Amino acid sequence: MSFVSRLSVAATAAAIAAGMTLSATAQTTSLRIQTHFSPETLSGQMAAKYVEDITAMSNGEIEIEMFYTSAVVKSAETFDAAATGILDCDMTGGAYQTGKNPAFQFTGDLMGGYSNPYQQMAWLLHGGGRDAVNELYNAHNMEFVGWWIPGPESLSSTRPIRGVEDFKDWKFRSPPGMATLVFKNLGASPIVMDFNEIFTALETGIIDGADAANLTNNVGLGLYDIAEHTNFPGFHSMPADHLACRKDIWDAMPAHHKAIMTVAMDALALHNASINEVKNAQTAKELREKGINLYEWSPEELGKFRQAVKAGWTEFATTPEAKALLESHIKFLTGLGAM
Repeated sequence: MSFVSRLSVAATAAAIAAGMTLSATAQTTSLRIQTHFSPETLSGQMAAKYVEDITAMSNGEIEIEMFYTSAVVKSAETFDAAATGILDCDMTGGAYQTGKNPAFQFTGDLMGGYSNPYQQMAWLLHGGGRDAVNELYNAHNMEFVGWWIPGPESLSSTRPIRGVEDFKDWKFRSPPGMATLVFKNLGASPIVMDFNEIFTALETGIIDGADAANLTNNVGLGLYDIAEHTNFPGFHSMPADHLACRKDIWDAMPAHHKAIMTVAMDALALHNASINEVKNAQTAKELREKGINLYEWSPEELGKFRQAVKAGWTEFATTPEAKALLESHIKFLTGLGAM
């Protein structure tokens, strides 16, 4: 065989080997994810953007089937549905799982602890938060991937909500977790219900108001078509929505897929917090023009609420995991000079 022929054979063999390597390493990750947000809300649109981003960055290797408006199971059941294989990932929030362990409250919403989404994300990224959250999630066969935080929420109400006194006998939709405890201690009547039940409950008078989302997402839910009272800026709650996937699914993913999904979640957090800050300011202006009453609470009223929240932290943190997470948050906030 001539030298040229040998080169040709060698090149062909190398090409075949390269092709075999490519086919052996190319891997597709297919995930079924559920979010409680509807596609019409700003958060629903941001969830869709996340899917577009990871599809593009993975060159189509990561395939997502997204279920909006809790289409497969109820919002609070999404975590278990992912952990048991009905779904693969949960894109709701940790506070839905406080029935398992009150520590889940402190994986998503400290209620009045952080002033803005950037502070709260700083705990996750620079205060050991991601590892601390995953220690809890892993114990329940789930992997915490990341947070996205729309910012402080605003209550919606068919009655004025000018201060703490207005919470007396106020029936409202509450998420599960510490919110029910804090508001109950202030005289309100919290009713835990799913996201997609709020509008009908308001319309029929079952509830007087709702702790649902921020101004912009409340508009997307149609709440201000019925409720003519709200508060802005928000102060009572700033939940972080999470992405969490079943542990075996996550562990089986190639490293670059994990990196893409994690980095894309951090990017989503920045885009989500900043666009909500802009949109909420614009929405507040539009709601005032439509005659919706927006109440800005006085420092005195905010102080009363925050005292109730601090008492609620201690009362709610009843397990070693909850106490450890709360201590981590407080240590970080104290270090920032925010407490």
